[in-house]
Amino acid sequence: MLSRAAGMFAAFVAGLALVIAAILVVRQIMTPSEPKLPVIPDARRAIVERAAKVCAPLSVPLLAAQIHAESNWRPDADSGHAQGISQFAPDTWKEWGRDGSGDGKADIWEPRDAIPSQAHYMCHLYGVVEELPGNRTRLALAAYNAGPGAVLRARGVPTIHETRGYVDKIINTLLPKYRKSETVYQRSEAKRERARSASPSASASPSPRPPSPLSALSPRASRPRL
Repeated sequence: MLSRAAGMFAAFVAGLALVIAAILVVRQIMTPSEPKLPVIPDARRAIVERAAKVCAPLSVPLLAAQIHAESNWRPDADSGHAQGISQFAPDTWKEWGRDGSGDGKADIWEPRDAIPSQAHYMCHLYGVVEELPGNRTRLALAAYNAGPGAVLRARGVPTIHETRGYVDKIINTLLPKYRKSETVYQRSEAKRERARSASPSASASPSPRPPSPLSALSPRASRPRL
């Protein structure tokens, strides 16, 4: 009798566990997950951080969002009329391409050259659109995409479908995401730095040096005899 009751109890517990597991699975499926934020590839972070210091209007999230829109971080991106990670047209590259890697040549396919060139060109475009009405970042991005002449003629973002979509994608979609991503990254780096500073190896004071044999002598004994 006891063994039968124990078996029924075990079966009840097993069934209850299955029901709870099923509820948890359904809840997991039904609960909307937080959208994954885009991140700057580790291999490009240092380049982007340096490039963002070229002029005040630039920032790490802005350059990252623009690169994402241009090439999705692909150094080999080729649209047919623009090339590389920053999607320079050949004529624009001739004027603005620069050697950022230190190898003596400006290579449109080399991110270490293209990203700093992108930053310098964007800073130039900020100056070009300075007198125009409207948001300077939107205008500079439009000039990067359609050319500064088109923006100056329109006295604003030109009515070009590709250009308007490009500007809206960066400003309204990618830039907010990269700002959040950068905040998460900076917090993570600060936490890691605090952990390093608090580690015994970092905080331990250096062991005292053994006393010199001369320090054991009295001042009188340590003086040279005249």
